[in-house]
Amino acid sequence: MAQLDTLDLIVLVALLIGTAAYFTKGTYWGVPKDPYATSFTNANGAKAGKTRNILEKMEETGKNAVVFYGSQTGTAEDYASRLAKEGSSRFGLKTMVADLEDYDYENLDTFPDDKVAMFVLATYGEGEPTDNAVDFFEFVTGNDVSFSGGGAAEDTPLSNMKFVAFGLGNNTYEHYNALVRRVNAALIKLGAQRISAAGEGDDGAGTMEEDFLAWKEPMWTELAEKMNLEEREAVYEPTFGITEREDMSPDTNDVYLGEPNKNHLEGTSKGPYNSHNPYIAPIVESREVFTVKDRNCLHMEIDVSDSNLTYQTGDHIAIWPTNAGREVDRFLNILGLSDRRHMVISVKGLDPTARVPFPTPTTYDAAIRYHMEICGPVSRQFVASLAAFAPNEDSKDEMARLGEDKDYFKEKVSNQRLNIAQVLESVCESKWTSVPFSIMMESIQKLQPRYYSISSSSLVQKTKISITAVVEEVHIPGSKPNIVKGVTTNYLLALKQKQHGEPDPDPHGLTYAITGPRNKYDGCHVPVHVRHSNFKLPSDPSKPIIMVGPGSGVAPFRGFIQERAAQAKAGEKVGKTVLFYGCRKPSEDFLYQDEWEMYKQALGESFELFTAFSRETSEKVYVQQRLAEQASLINELLQQKANFYVCGDAANMAREVNIVLGQIVAEKRGLSTEKGEELVKSMRSSNQYQEDVWS
Repeated sequence: MAQLDTLDLIVLVALLIGTAAYFTKGTYWGVPKDPYATSFTNANGAKAGKTRNILEKMEETGKNAVVFYGSQTGTAEDYASRLAKEGSSRFGLKTMVADLEDYDYENLDTFPDDKVAMFVLATYGEGEPTDNAVDFFEFVTGNDVSFSGGGAAEDTPLSNMKFVAFGLGNNTYEHYNALVRRVNAALIKLGAQRISAAGEGDDGAGTMEEDFLAWKEPMWTELAEKMNLEEREAVYEPTFGITEREDMSPDTNDVYLGEPNKNHLEGTSKGPYNSHNPYIAPIVESREVFTVKDRNCLHMEIDVSDSNLTYQTGDHIAIWPTNAGREVDRFLNILGLSDRRHMVISVKGLDPTARVPFPTPTTYDAAIRYHMEICGPVSRQFVASLAAFAPNEDSKDEMARLGEDKDYFKEKVSNQRLNIAQVLESVCESKWTSVPFSIMMESIQKLQPRYYSISSSSLVQKTKISITAVVEEVHIPGSKPNIVKGVTTNYLLALKQKQHGEPDPDPHGLTYAITGPRNKYDGCHVPVHVRHSNFKLPSDPSKPIIMVGPGSGVAPFRGFIQERAAQAKAGEKVGKTVLFYGCRKPSEDFLYQDEWEMYKQALGESFELFTAFSRETSEKVYVQQRLAEQASLINELLQQKANFYVCGDAANMAREVNIVLGQIVAEKRGLSTEKGEELVKSMRSSNQYQEDVWS
């Protein structure tokens, strides 16, 4: 056998390495990066993007307008995207959308005067910034603000920066649109040039969309004048490129069928679990707590023992829903995609700053079912943008009219609470096959988790979270369809009915894909994460508390009282614990009626329950009336520094309770009405008065 010389060995080794490299490409190297592979780490402090310098990012990508957003539920982000899109299509601005938490702010003093910054800011809770806007808000409103050039506030360091701002708020809350007002004032104080009056949208009055539309038109006029922009005919320019992948099957392991990130796709889900990375939690118990057949209220116990999730009494749990199959089918059908629902698609941003809102490759069905808010409210602007893709001239004219005439739109769409597929069906039953899927992706919000007040005590059940949820079903007289079903609560109802094997489940619920992508939620699991809240019991259990929570607003108070009962059993001194609870009739919807008796035994005289029933007799009685009847007790406890809590409807109940409390304080202390109101405001400021309310 001939011996191999050194050259032969080198050639042989090179061939072996080359062969190995060829056959392992795509497995061990050359693997396309999955932007969702590490999304769970991004949520825990590692920020997205290559740079945290916004000016550097704008320079790299050739942008002259940035739209920052502070968003809690996705609505502000949606408005920011719409502004950016319109600025590009109508005025030729080179726009980008930016999450406030992705960038630093110290260098805003070097913001060029030929660029513009736009801020779309939602106010959260009691005048607080949204989670992603906290750092920005604290920076610009801080007393010791300092920029890269060394300038302090009195040096007006932002004198080169042009800006506009729009706020999203709710007039049923005391601190209406507080965030945009305070940021607007802070930026002006720092020398920034506001181009147009700050806009304010009011979700409480149901005018958010019209407020936005009314604000943006004069804003664009003023901005165009300041920046010498010329308006042009708006033509749709896609932000995302959609490629149908004939070469891939939905059964392929690297195709996302609803999984939120790569770890979930590969079955290796791990914490930290948060708003970017849910925990697939088992539902260990579910039951109906109403005693009538035409309404539902669910009590569920969710086990988080195998996760790193922790909670404190008063926190919120987020449920990640899926869309009902009935609505997914409607959406696919009207767009002519039913036959291609399981077609694999790849999505990429056509602009370097565009973020694909869900992992790809995926399928049309998975994107629509798990990631798109297809049942959400529809904007006039969105309807107008679809007119160009109508199947015929009549439907094109109708879409244009709906987009232009706000009263007609209100009559035909808003009042009937139609979703976008229903709007298209109502205008023309023919398939809307010319509508690009990209415009639906860009115009429909991302499907958001829904938050529920936790109705258990972390002291009593550390790894098991209780929720109490009324199943939403709204009847719209004269509308077709005339029943609007809540996405998430009906999803939970479907899970409960499956868990109990109910013989006659809701047909709507049967259309949910409750076993999840690739059956990963089978056995009654639901994706969740926990959001921490400031709605908390006093650290000293001997301090008295007063709670007002009608209906499902009693949820967090069940946790509060459960905790205090456990403390009393453990021998701790527990202060006066007073609950005002209301419902329609004690025989129909008195939540946890038996439990209150049990807690009464544990707490003794320190627990008092006052009830108000609105349908038991011809006289409707509400919790605020019961509150007024107990004026002496309320005043006495407040003088003992009792904490006062309200949970439930913000628009009516919470506002009325606030008024009644001011009247009680004024009457019992011999003060004027105005002074009573001032004292209640000071209670809010000191956190003695806390609310967990919704509209």
